[in-house]
Amino acid sequence: MAGMDTPPNHQAVLDEVAPRLRRLRARSGLTLAALSEATGISKSTLSRLESGGRRPSLELLLPLASAYRVPLDELVGAPEVGDPRVRLTPRTMPGGGTVVPLTRGPGPLQAFKMLIPYRGTDPDPRTHEGYEWLYVLDGRLRLVLADHDLVLGPGEAAEFDTRLPHWFTSADEGRPVEILSLFGRQGERMHVRAKPRG
Repeated sequence: MAGMDTPPNHQAVLDEVAPRLRRLRARSGLTLAALSEATGISKSTLSRLESGGRRPSLELLLPLASAYRVPLDELVGAPEVGDPRVRLTPRTMPGGGTVVPLTRGPGPLQAFKMLIPYRGTDPDPRTHEGYEWLYVLDGRLRLVLADHDLVLGPGEAAEFDTRLPHWFTSADEGRPVEILSLFGRQGERMHVRAKPRG
């Protein structure tokens, strides 16, 4: 919008476009006249782009990227996108089992995949701050929550305030249960939105 200042990090990217355009033209061996003919952009506009006297726009950069046969990202020096994969590092849980963090950042909500073994029949409930949502992927989960003693199968979920005494185990001796856990340390609740009916 007119009158809006360009953020400093964007301005730094824009400032690098002019020298990058000069280098590309020098590397290609094209004259301003030849480049003008190939792109339909006037020689004076091309000269001002290369000197930094003209602000680059998409309408100017697209034909230049085509003429130089380079991606638009190369013209503007767009930063590389980081590797989106989450590096899974399994950890052993107190009381047995494995937990794999699925989130990298320290945000309010954390996701975990857990493999929980059979831990016997005598519950050892614990409490702590937070709110948890559990989804059973495979096997059967026995969840003891305050006065409730429940068994959940694949596709079933439970959510609860972790300040309530709770304990869970595989419901089947000799077979672990695999669950997905979303946990909010400050008591954030999960919001599950159902798909609207067509």
